[in-house]
Amino acid sequence: MFIVNVEGAIRKGNQWLIIERSQKEEHAGGLLSLVGGKVEIEGNSSAILERTLKREILEEVGVNVKEKLHYVHSTSFMTESGEHVVDIVFVCEYESGEPIANSLDEVANVYWYTTDEILSHPNSPSYLKEYISYSDQVVQNMQKGGGIKDDF
Repeated sequence: MFIVNVEGAIRKGNQWLIIERSQKEEHAGGLLSLVGGKVEIEGNSSAILERTLKREILEEVGVNVKEKLHYVHSTSFMTESGEHVVDIVFVCEYESGEPIANSLDEVANVYWYTTDEILSHPNSPSYLKEYISYSDQVVQNMQKGGGIKDDF
């Protein structure tokens, strides 16, 4: 069985909302990350990934994102404790709220970083760099195709 995890690459202008994970977190404590969390069992449900992601973003950093989420990428990995995880990343457009670390047990800090700042940051794990690169491509392709406005 897999744990299903969703993450949001939240975009505002030319920056991404990035968190520094709390040192108390079992997986990747102290590293930079996208905002997200585990999908909970809800029974028969529609749009569970999207709903979970929006809830986790609001709970963890106090930010609302726009309704439409854009699928980016999925991966599977095993945590340090041996749990198997499927991770799904979506690009989200910032809507409102001032980002703050609502739960210091999960989030130590929040930052707005450009793609280049994330790619060169010493606390950016390789998978975050991969997710941001993919997310940046999704935004660029959508801007070229007219799917999203230029300031997304």
